[in-house]
Amino acid sequence: MAADVDKRIPKDESKISPQNEHRAPGSGSRVSRGMWSLLVVAAVPLLAFGIKYYQDAQLVRRHEESARALGAEGLFLFSSLDTDHDLYLSPEEFKPIAEKLTGITPPVDFEEEVTYDPNGETLTVEARMQPLLFDSMTKSKDGFLGVSHSSLSGLRSWKSPSVPSSSFSAGQFRAFLPPKNKVEVGDTWWVIPSELNIFTGYLPNNRYHPPTPKGKEVLIHSLLSMFHPRPFIKSRFAPQGTVACIRASNDFYYDIVFRIHAEFQLNDVPDFPFWFTPGQFTGNIVLSKDASHVRHFHLHVPSDRSLNVDMEWLYGASESSNMEVDIGYLPQLELQSTGPSTPSIITDEEGNIIDRRDGNNEPIQFVFEDIHWASEISQQEAARRLELTLYPFKKVSYLPFSEAFERAEAEKKLVHSILLWGALDDQSCSGRTLRETVLESSPVLALLNQSFISSWSLVRELENMQADEQNPVLSERARLHLEKYSFPVEMMVALPNGTIVHHINANFFLDQTAMKPEEEGATFSFSGGFEDPSTSTYIAFLKEGLEKAKEYLVQ
Repeated sequence: MAADVDKRIPKDESKISPQNEHRAPGSGSRVSRGMWSLLVVAAVPLLAFGIKYYQDAQLVRRHEESARALGAEGLFLFSSLDTDHDLYLSPEEFKPIAEKLTGITPPVDFEEEVTYDPNGETLTVEARMQPLLFDSMTKSKDGFLGVSHSSLSGLRSWKSPSVPSSSFSAGQFRAFLPPKNKVEVGDTWWVIPSELNIFTGYLPNNRYHPPTPKGKEVLIHSLLSMFHPRPFIKSRFAPQGTVACIRASNDFYYDIVFRIHAEFQLNDVPDFPFWFTPGQFTGNIVLSKDASHVRHFHLHVPSDRSLNVDMEWLYGASESSNMEVDIGYLPQLELQSTGPSTPSIITDEEGNIIDRRDGNNEPIQFVFEDIHWASEISQQEAARRLELTLYPFKKVSYLPFSEAFERAEAEKKLVHSILLWGALDDQSCSGRTLRETVLESSPVLALLNQSFISSWSLVRELENMQADEQNPVLSERARLHLEKYSFPVEMMVALPNGTIVHHINANFFLDQTAMKPEEEGATFSFSGGFEDPSTSTYIAFLKEGLEKAKEYLVQ
């Protein structure tokens, strides 16, 4: 056998060419595989480049087709909705427009109604109030000339809370618990949804008594009834209702920040209606996740602005009757829990009562542990998220007056400034139509974010700034604004030094953009690149401001 092997080896070796006598077995196949690997590696980036080139070419082609179909202005409007810039509107991108047009929002997964435990814990809430300062009203300057005494009778007589103190079952505050799909810190949801949209307009003025509350409305109605017996938990104007946000959470508790837009009817027959509309009610509640215990509850009308209440009253019994409007300052309207909720009885493991609330209704004494949050956001961030839920126009940051000009100077932008009597971001606003239409439209939001620093200011605050001799730069900027102001709202474009380069009054703007039924094509439609008269007019105003600013900047 060994001989056979010896004979075969030389025979095989004799067939090996001199060039290949040192090559290892299988080396040819490895070279071939290596070449293919190099080709594949080289082809991948080429293929990726080809795909990218094709996609870019398609995007350019679609862009050109869109420009031909819509024109430059129409394409700008379309692009403001197209957030991923693929020149297609997905359902998610179209969603804000659909909600605005139809008033339909995604269904909220509300918890089922729960029967409250009569033996559950009780929370005591106290109401505090300082009445409206009459000298803060505009009409006080002429001694309320022309205002009948009966019109203000309800306002003059409302000097203290209707119910100074009241007890609530802890379970009633279940209304503030989030729905099942909103349980993360920072999530917002509607406790009482708004029912108004661009088609419904606003609710009637000629009403005295609120509708019967239902479901979660009952708690809000009961709380606000401590201030006055006729609260309307849904204001006449959008945004109405109650919205909430989880500020902090752990395994057992939530800290929930909320904001309520409601109003009161202060007059009763035979006097004509008088509507008292605080800018907002805001507050927070700390409660267990099963609503069996409330650690803290607070609700109030913010009083950090010089004016915080809108007032409107009729001079007749019909919707067509003349209406007077004014604004004023309310120092205090507040609800505060006196302490955590406590049970009326305490039982042992066998159900025997070992302690109970005494005859004077004094709560059982407890020592409560401190709450440590596993996750939380700041109070300011929670408030910002509530604002954004209520007011889509706040997708643009509106800075305080002085800060806006400093930022504009640093970023070399113009200031988009709005001057008005009531706050732009609450219900005391004199610019409701403005914020609910053009300021929240996607094209205007896009242009403002791109080219402007935005700010809104109260007339009274700028008057105070103008009188401040300690800050001459700020005083001069305030003077320049007030010089151009006309009642009720003035929109301005200003240089970082405060010079006003362009401005328009809200009334004139609304007259310009009013849709007249007799004019053909005067209805809101999707034609012309999804453009409505008010949006296109406001964009034109802003662009004119940008153009006029060039004249100053080249000097």
